[in-house]
Amino acid sequence: MKKIEEYVRSIPDFPEPGIIFRDVTSVLQDADGLALAIDLMQEKLKDVEFDLVVGPESRGFIFGVPVAYNLHKPFIPIRKKGKLPCETVSIQYELEYGTAELEIHRDAIRPGQRVVIIDDLIATGGTNEAMVKLVEGLGGIVVKTVFLMELAGLKGREKLSGYDVESVIAYPGK
Repeated sequence: MKKIEEYVRSIPDFPEPGIIFRDVTSVLQDADGLALAIDLMQEKLKDVEFDLVVGPESRGFIFGVPVAYNLHKPFIPIRKKGKLPCETVSIQYELEYGTAELEIHRDAIRPGQRVVIIDDLIATGGTNEAMVKLVEGLGGIVVKTVFLMELAGLKGREKLSGYDVESVIAYPGK
């Protein structure tokens, strides 16, 4: 069986010269790659006690739902503003070129629930930090964050200092 890194397509000079884009779609397009990614992410949770899985739109859904299903845990979506039908809480956060806003249903997490956040990538950490704030704002306790890939050169892990952060693949650059 191939290693998970072998399923990730690397595209040089995208979106700009000097950047290597790590394409998760090549993992998803291969049944063995997808299964391996889910298994390796789920393995990071083997000794973690938690109540539910949270994941952001859209790739957090792709990886978070199968993990939640396999471990028989609820999955809570975090979505872009305006996509959830019930009462929500939201957070605005900084992107490299502007701002974005995420929201979660107000009743999705009860105080004291232990939460795992799952997503495909940690880069600068802004989205991840916003998700932690949403969860904690509802009284949840973030016990672990798991990412398929980490761009370590962007230092996103620093924004999650004090949290248990793991990635399956860590790339040293951007």
